[in-house]
Amino acid sequence: MPNFYAIVTQEGDSAHGIHFPDLPGCFSAADTLDEVPAKAREALSLWFEDEAMIAPSSLADVHEKIRNDLGYIDLMSSGSFLMSIPVVSMTGRTVKANLTMDAGLLQAIDETARERGITRSAFLADLARREIAA
Repeated sequence: MPNFYAIVTQEGDSAHGIHFPDLPGCFSAADTLDEVPAKAREALSLWFEDEAMIAPSSLADVHEKIRNDLGYIDLMSSGSFLMSIPVVSMTGRTVKANLTMDAGLLQAIDETARERGITRSAFLADLARREIAA
């Protein structure tokens, strides 16, 4: 699973800006620092809906880009930071999987999924996406 590096910025009381040096034009914003990873993942997902997957730069390459660009140097010296954001490629193709777990846990999953109006599979897939990206 590829991980892209985002530069997270903030000036004063503004929202946190998020952009990706590897992906010009791929950006987002988050009201709180806790929301940054989710907003960054969403930006990546939207970006790769229209663009072919590319190999992300290594951390060393991103550092090199930052060291050689005055705009990035200014950002980083004013408190901005890098965050690694994973991309989960969704193929649009579903496959059946057989899982084994405690019966009580499965019952709790089914009850929670039913309360949310979704299937067990949808519940587990959503949970997996969030945990992988965390």
